[in-house]
Amino acid sequence: MNAVEIEEAISELAAAPFDAEDFPRSFLEAFNNKPTTVKRLLSAASKNSNVEGGVLQYKNIHLAVAPPGKVREKLEELRASPKTVSGKARFILATDGQTLEAEDLVEDDIRVCDYKDFANHFGFFLPLAGITTVKAIKNNPIDIQATGRLNRLYLELLKDNPDWSSDERRHDLNQFMARLIFCFFAEDTGIFKRSNLFTNALETYSDRENAHEIIGRLFRVMDLPTKDPRRKDLRPWEDDFPYVNGGLFAGTNEVPRFSRIARSYLLHAGNLDWKAINPDIFGSMIQAVADDEERGELGMHYTSVPNILKVLNPLFLDDLREQLEAAADNPRKLLNLRKRLARIRVFDPACGSGNFLVIAYKEMRAIEAEILNRRNSDSDDPSSVIPLKNFFGIEIKDFACEVARLSLLIAEYQCDVNIMGQERAGEIILPLKETGRVFCGNALRLDWLEVCPPPEQASAVEEDLAGPTGRLTLEFGEGRGWETYICGNPPYLGSTWQSKDQKGDIKTIIGGRTNSPGFLDYVSGWFVSAADYMTKVRCIAAFVTTNSICQGQSVSLLWPVIFSTGCEIRFAHTSFKWANLASNNAGVTVAIVGIAQCSGLPKFIFEDDGSGRTTQRKGATISPYLTLGAETVVTKARKPISNVAEMEFGNKPSDGGHLLLERSEIPSLSLDEREKAKFIRRIFGSGDFISFGSRHCVWIEDEDLDEARSIPSLRERIEAVRTVRLASRDKGANALAARAHQLKLMRIGKRHSVVVPGVSSERREFLPVGLVDNKTTLTNLAFGLYDAPLWNMALIASRLHLVWVATVCGQLETRYRYSNTLGWNTFPVPMLTEKNKADLTRCAEDILLAREHYFPATIADMYDPDCMDEEFPVVREAHERNDEVLERIYIGRRFKNDTERLEKLFDLYTKMTASKEVA
Repeated sequence: MNAVEIEEAISELAAAPFDAEDFPRSFLEAFNNKPTTVKRLLSAASKNSNVEGGVLQYKNIHLAVAPPGKVREKLEELRASPKTVSGKARFILATDGQTLEAEDLVEDDIRVCDYKDFANHFGFFLPLAGITTVKAIKNNPIDIQATGRLNRLYLELLKDNPDWSSDERRHDLNQFMARLIFCFFAEDTGIFKRSNLFTNALETYSDRENAHEIIGRLFRVMDLPTKDPRRKDLRPWEDDFPYVNGGLFAGTNEVPRFSRIARSYLLHAGNLDWKAINPDIFGSMIQAVADDEERGELGMHYTSVPNILKVLNPLFLDDLREQLEAAADNPRKLLNLRKRLARIRVFDPACGSGNFLVIAYKEMRAIEAEILNRRNSDSDDPSSVIPLKNFFGIEIKDFACEVARLSLLIAEYQCDVNIMGQERAGEIILPLKETGRVFCGNALRLDWLEVCPPPEQASAVEEDLAGPTGRLTLEFGEGRGWETYICGNPPYLGSTWQSKDQKGDIKTIIGGRTNSPGFLDYVSGWFVSAADYMTKVRCIAAFVTTNSICQGQSVSLLWPVIFSTGCEIRFAHTSFKWANLASNNAGVTVAIVGIAQCSGLPKFIFEDDGSGRTTQRKGATISPYLTLGAETVVTKARKPISNVAEMEFGNKPSDGGHLLLERSEIPSLSLDEREKAKFIRRIFGSGDFISFGSRHCVWIEDEDLDEARSIPSLRERIEAVRTVRLASRDKGANALAARAHQLKLMRIGKRHSVVVPGVSSERREFLPVGLVDNKTTLTNLAFGLYDAPLWNMALIASRLHLVWVATVCGQLETRYRYSNTLGWNTFPVPMLTEKNKADLTRCAEDILLAREHYFPATIADMYDPDCMDEEFPVVREAHERNDEVLERIYIGRRFKNDTERLEKLFDLYTKMTASKEVA
């Protein structure tokens, strides 16, 4: 269940007659507990709880129904219960059906309310469903409630008006929903002169048969200017509705028909208190109402304001606040800052429902409010100098565009109310002025210079179809002093998941400026478009992106293109979780990258330190790998740049499966022990090695071919391989038919081989490198250092090497993807003394001995981060000693964190490759 569904279940429970016996079951099921789970909890209630009527859910809640008038006493009993402590209950709750009291024992927060109103506090209890609440939802449930009611209305209208679900009519239905939202908001906030004007009119003058006609009439009224002669013919209750303008009610006024149920949903939505709507939250959830693909995730679209501010603060808001702080109470400096606010343009070319634009606007208005407060001058017009027409967006979904424009209008009005009061704000909002300039279309196909033209081409005159609005008009110079900031959270989409059209978008944007643009993530198109835009318009851009564009081959494909436009990375925020309201606070790992034309200004990297704080570091340049340092791009090398052993692929079979064997197949070959030892080898790929699989292969050296062919079972397999290779369309495979007794490659160590799996889970803290004997070989899914000194294994097993590989090799889906040419051959290692090599050899031996200590546990078992410390501490200790020895070789001490590791490695790489070309 998502947050909207939970709110609906709680609302139904609160509205139904109270059933003391059934309440615990209904309450627990409302928070996504399966009926079988609840049944088990109830049957064990007397054992798990020592409170009469109590039900305890471990780590969640201890609740009980109280006798009438004894709620407070029952809550105290739950709080004092040792079962509450031993059961690690986060919540306690007591109710008698008249009053409900609950307490969050973790956050020391209490709720007391009438039972019938407890649905308004559903956000308080969302952790019971595994949803990490956010303050805006916890204390203000209107966004979730409104979304749920509008969703039910939307689905009912589609059911009653199936023709409106067509592509041709969907825009009309979405526009109708946007108009409804405005009316509900307007009647609760003073925009309409009487409270509940719209909802009361529907309740009084409509029924299921004529609801569409009444709504259509009201929409037409709100498109009639105040002095339009047609208003003389309006009925008195219609004439109460003002002229709204702003394009919101222009065009068709056709309204879908309403069933009795749909009309009921409409009135339920209208009876909510819409004045507390958060446009930065509400917009993205309402967008999901009209989106078939997203409707299943209703309530999960909360975009964390702190996360959005990680983009907007370093982009321009921090600078504004610093200027505000420097201005102190100086009237002239404060006025200049206010003029600066009027010349700031914000452009989100992937704006969705407008979250970034809305938050940018609200933060700018907060700064303006502080300016007015400090100046405290009667000569200052409190009307904002920050016009919505300075906010630009591109969004591919038309309803999201409607919602973005509407969200900006709601944000503007709410800010006006805070500054001027509701009466004055109500006087100036209607008729609606020009709102944000949000365009519907594909951002990678539209010309950004047409959407957000250079400032000297922008109009300096406020446009309004209804005449003067009384809002402050500023005189702008032509293009001088304007600032443009591009921001947003574009779609990521790795190359594997892109449609043909999306791959075409990337090729169109990048053209012939890079090889293999088809391997780039979709978000790359926004970075290149922004860089190109900057060659014409002075601006800074910052996008949320998957960190994959700063890892692996994407770096060499993308960043030289961006740098070639004269851009640099101005600031970056390293990887963090971009969360939503889904259960368990699921989210994708992202980074933030800000780019601008090259300058001598300092560059900043921001990092979350793991404790909720963000640290900031300054440098002269930022690399495309998001480290402080040179703009170096690591490229593949045929040979190691350091004095280490060569690493090669394992053996590609190209055998049609006839030379590979499961252990169970070996007896069918009818080989004696001598023949098995001679012709059968164990063979490892990535998964086999990590989980200690049991695959084998036929291994025939050329000098042993005659003997092998004398054995019927081997001869049969050799001929099967020959047939497969000859039938292939690949000429290389045809040529291999001449040596059908062998794998395509025949690599094996004479003494031993160091094994490196080609793919490894990103959850592991160390790469699962290991050692096999000379009777074991590898498939092409693993890499081998054949007969290499053991100290090479110590390098690969280190944290240093893992962070290098994770960064320069990138990931396959979410797993680490190893590369010998990009990960190992480029790995910078200082010159090692014989003592260094001896120390590292001992470290590698200790790691191998630690694993032996836990035999038969597999590498998958021992390197599981959930088990490593408690179940396999000797392995952890061996790796810590290895890291200690190796890192002291690099800098004489342990590194503080992975960022410091990377910066040292990139610095060393730059120096090592400066005097020679990497092959």
